[in-house]
Amino acid sequence: MEELKQYLNSILIEKPAKIILSNPRNKPAHFRKIELLDKMNGYQAAKYTQQQVFHEKVEINGLAGYLEGYLQDEFSQLNAFTSCMEYSLRITKKQKVLFTKHGNACTTALPDPAHNRKKHYIFQEGQIIPPLIDMGIFTEEGKVVQSMYDKYRQINRFIEIIDDSIKERHFEQLHVIDFGCGKSYLTFLLYYYLHEIKHINVQITGLDLKADVIEKCNQAARKYRYDQLHFSVGSIADFQCKAPVDMVVTLHACDTATDYALMNAVLWDAAMIFSVPCCQHELNHQIQSEDFSILTRYGIIQERVAAAMTDAIRANLLQACGYKTQLLEFIDFAHTPKNILIRANKSNIPRAARNKALNEVWRLTKEFHLTPCLLELLRKNGRIVPPAEK
Repeated sequence: MEELKQYLNSILIEKPAKIILSNPRNKPAHFRKIELLDKMNGYQAAKYTQQQVFHEKVEINGLAGYLEGYLQDEFSQLNAFTSCMEYSLRITKKQKVLFTKHGNACTTALPDPAHNRKKHYIFQEGQIIPPLIDMGIFTEEGKVVQSMYDKYRQINRFIEIIDDSIKERHFEQLHVIDFGCGKSYLTFLLYYYLHEIKHINVQITGLDLKADVIEKCNQAARKYRYDQLHFSVGSIADFQCKAPVDMVVTLHACDTATDYALMNAVLWDAAMIFSVPCCQHELNHQIQSEDFSILTRYGIIQERVAAAMTDAIRANLLQACGYKTQLLEFIDFAHTPKNILIRANKSNIPRAARNKALNEVWRLTKEFHLTPCLLELLRKNGRIVPPAEK
């Protein structure tokens, strides 16, 4: 389609910062949309299915062919954004190419990095924060690398959520356990925030199963001179801690590993819990219902319902154990479908509210024949009493 090539060339010569391919031609579609972001030395493509996101790099000299191929075979819509224009291509069922452009349309669709710098972030530009420099988010001078603004915002969002809980209390010291810490990027930044910004006498222990990763984390802690940050090899289920624990963090602990982390936090009476669950498979293998089979008839619906139920049950169980609990958006859904953060603060929850939260769990588990891991763990440890045993 010569006309399509001409329009694409006229768009790409403007060097758009963001390009979106949408409106799949075929149902079901392999990808529901593709977003491409300018990374200066090429474009980073995020290809979205219904459940996952796949990334690939697209070279500048291959971008036109890349877009043309998808527009001919899979998508019928393209939108491209520059700092002052939005360009739109649409291919009709009769293969006619419609092209439009609008001034100032992208000021809301594409944030201006200069605007981002004006927002008051906890980790501000101009600060020399070694972990952010080593992660490639800050330059040596403390400036945000333009291509890393999304990651910069995500990190600040995580710390802001913790800050909301910290500022409600006046902690002079804190003992933090980070379950499933992995490479510990956020652990280092959490230590910096608590120690350097909040001036709290903090001790953090990171736990993970990978010995080589743990060794590198300990080396980095020594390099940064974070004297009260230590990492250990171990499993969440078997971890023992004799000292009181004030905060439990668990980011992307897979499936029921999250439940063991939450159980430990409850048994320790931790003041704060921050959990980003991952891979909620457990209930998907259990869920069934005679009256609501519409929710289990279609695999993709069942999977999403089961994942939502998993986190709703976790939140209610924490509420029943005396925690004021919220489910928050941690990262924008456009970046990852694993975007729910459970924030729980130990509080004086009225007995009636605790019972209501627990009764909702009983009714849900009975209706859908569920035996959630966290419910069983809390029952075995005497923190939850089933109705028949009251």
